Order: sequence, then structure tokens, then C-alpha cells
Amino acid sequence: MAKKTKMEFEESTGNVFADLGFPNPEKELLKAHLTLEIYKIIKERGLTQAQAGKILGVKQPHVSALMNARAGSFSVEKLMDFLTRLDRDVEIIVRPKSKGPGKVSVVLR
Repeated sequence: MAKKTKMEFEESTGNVFADLGFPNPEKELLKAHLTLEIYKIIKERGLTQAQAGKILGVKQPHVSALMNARAGSFSVEKLMDFLTRLDRDVEIIVRPKSKGPGKVSVVLR
């Protein structure tokens, strides 16, 4: 019988980028959410990467990077531009913080 070992773990902050010590974890999480939404739209429409590239105004290798969750080279602004090119409205709301430090969040509908 195998000996059981005690497992140690840390509770997540809710942001994997913060947990892993990335600089600007809120920005990285925002980019991840936006990239996922772009991925979903391209998949739902059944677009090839070349077709998506024409719509987004980028070359196919850049679409490949997006589809493989490698959006690091794209700014948040560029990702929002991609969403508008994919016929989505992007809304930014600024309001007083509820508690703790200010934060950035994404609400997908």
C-alpha cells in the first residue's frame, strides 16, 4: 500500500496571474478574458484563421497566437478593437470602488 503524503496548498486570490507573481496581474487577467471572448466568436462563426485575420486586420500568425491564448503582444486596446471588428460593443464603466483597492473586471453578456 502506498504511503499517503500530506499535500500543501495555498488558496487562490482569484487571479492566477497574481498567484504566479506576474507584473500587472489585473491587466493580464483582463487580456485573458478579452482573448477568450475573441476565441469564442471566431469558433462560433466557424472562421478560418485567415478569414478572421482579414476581419481583424492582422495576419494569420497573429490570429493563431490569439487562438492559442498567446495574446501577450496585444494591448487591451487592440483586443477591444478586435471585438468591435467582430461586431461586439465594448463598454467601459468607471465608478467609485466598492471596497478594497480599485479593480478592473469584465462582464460578458
